[in-house]
Amino acid sequence: MFAPVVVLTRTAVGTPRFTKLRGKAIAMHSKAITNFCNQAGIDRTQRQNWIRLARDNGKRLGLLA
Repeated sequence: MFAPVVVLTRTAVGTPRFTKLRGKAIAMHSKAITNFCNQAGIDRTQRQNWIRLARDNGKRLGLLA
């Protein structure tokens, strides 16, 4: 679904810069998930299970190109 946009962006900005930006985005997203889980009282195991589910769904939807 979003794979073509990801591939075009990677091509436009170059792989090294894209990888750096992607890493920053992933770190920010992980921090937001952790903060939410801490505020909601969700334990680490459940949080990891949800992260794995989100990763698997992202692969299936083409978000992780």
